[in-house]
Amino acid sequence: MSNTANIDYPDLAKYGTAASAAMICVGAAGTVLGSGVVSGWEASMLFDLEILGVLGIVVCPFLFGILLPLIE
Repeated sequence: MSNTANIDYPDLAKYGTAASAAMICVGAAGTVLGSGVVSGWEASMLFDLEILGVLGIVVCPFLFGILLPLIE
């Protein structure tokens, strides 16, 4: 039996996608509400949060929903 037999891939895919969506919402809300108020590094952090959220929405369902269950 493999070591990954107790990993719940559907939950990882669901919660990873939800966390990524939350990252997009927090980044977008911070960018809109803090326009003109936040400093440069904070604006960069909020933009990076949005980009990582988009990448997470693309990668999490593919990785935990398709790829890892197939190679187990």
